[in-house]
Amino acid sequence: MRRITGMGKRLMAVFLVAAMAAGLSISAYALTTKEQLEQAQQEREQTKGQLDETKENISGLQNELDTLQGKLNHLNEQLSDVSERLAELEEQIDNKEREIEETQAALEEARAEADHQYEAMKSRIQYTYERNDYALLEGMLGADSISDMLNYYDFVAAISAYDEQKLEDFRNIRDQIDLQEQKLQEERAELADYKVQVEAEQAKVSGYISSTSSDIAQNAGQLSNAQAEAEAYEARIKEQDADIAALKKKLAEEMAMSRLAAQSAKRDISEVSFAEGDRYLLANLIYCEAGGEPYAGQLAVGAVVINRLRSSVYPDTMVGVIYQKSQFSPVASGRLAIALNEDRATAYCYQAADEAMAGVTNVGDCVYFRTPIEGLSGISIGGHIFY
Repeated sequence: MRRITGMGKRLMAVFLVAAMAAGLSISAYALTTKEQLEQAQQEREQTKGQLDETKENISGLQNELDTLQGKLNHLNEQLSDVSERLAELEEQIDNKEREIEETQAALEEARAEADHQYEAMKSRIQYTYERNDYALLEGMLGADSISDMLNYYDFVAAISAYDEQKLEDFRNIRDQIDLQEQKLQEERAELADYKVQVEAEQAKVSGYISSTSSDIAQNAGQLSNAQAEAEAYEARIKEQDADIAALKKKLAEEMAMSRLAAQSAKRDISEVSFAEGDRYLLANLIYCEAGGEPYAGQLAVGAVVINRLRSSVYPDTMVGVIYQKSQFSPVASGRLAIALNEDRATAYCYQAADEAMAGVTNVGDCVYFRTPIEGLSGISIGGHIFY
């Protein structure tokens, strides 16, 4: 057979239009079943890996969140303790202030009393000296008896001693109050210094709490995002499992179709008539499906198409077989259309098409082929299994 002329290409375009008009939808053959199944399984494994990684991330984030929450709880306890100490200090400082005020008041009173006593004593002494002790002498000489005189002298001496002792007592009290005030002032200063330290500790703990709360909020946001991501992966896995189940079901249907085709009536190659452009169409399909395969693989692809054409369970035209719904992936991907437009088929592709159209087959009555899949048996040629 010879290559298709420009007229043949135009006829082929008519075939394409006719095929589409006849409702022959175009979708992938290998991708719909085996390759799609493999791809779906790989994508499912990839999604599962992403889900596992996300769950591991969630676990880490949850542990980190728990740690941060524990840290925050501890910091809050610290802050509560510091606040209580600060409140106690403020109360102690207030009490100390009152003590100081009371002590200062007592000190002023003692000073005033001491000063009064001192002034009184000075007045008596001054009076005595100004009178040149005449009053004492007159009092003693005016006594009726020696005993009265001595009593009068003792009385005057007792008053003087009393004044001196009283003055000394008030001085001691004043000194004690001075010391007490000094001590209270020192204690107040110590409490004030300690209060500054506690306030600094409170500010420090508050800063830690603010920082930890911020970390918790950030971690919680990351955890929420990771959980949402995990839920999305789980939903995706459910979808992928459904797709895989559907593809496995379709593969089983294809296997059943293959067995049915093997048992059904078949036309002899001599009973098959080919239309103008069939060779061109088949050669370019062979190029798309097995252009990189050995010649035996190219012939095997052509033989599968012809086996379907001969079988009573498939369309009885080349266009009908090749454009049958969900069969050959180059149809759905658009590669076949590009190959037909540019006539990409090689000489070997045309040779394989010629031999297949002449009834030559190296795969028996096989009506399917695909890349290898576990559990699928058949005739292995190049990168395909024919069954």
